[in-house]
Amino acid sequence: MSALNPTPANLLCDAQGRPYFLWDTDLTLAKFRGLLVSADADTRAYLIAKLMRQAKPDDVFTFVTLADLTQQWSAVETQLGHKRAFWQWVLDTWQPRRDAA
Repeated sequence: MSALNPTPANLLCDAQGRPYFLWDTDLTLAKFRGLLVSADADTRAYLIAKLMRQAKPDDVFTFVTLADLTQQWSAVETQLGHKRAFWQWVLDTWQPRRDAA
């Protein structure tokens, strides 16, 4: 059982298929998902940072994994604004301990 509580699929998008966290961008959910997979590194980092800034934290993990966030951290951290400290805490807290063997 997951401790996360993501937004139900029927509430994630508006009538045009745009996710609530992309309120200021004309991207459908399908296009957003496609860009997360196929976009160049800069665009992908921009979209992940936008997701991390504007979506509920539980919803972020609907689209990316903790490993994705860790891997992209150096590319997204400067784009997070006041959310940076929160996401740094998430990464520090949830990452497997390197010294545990």
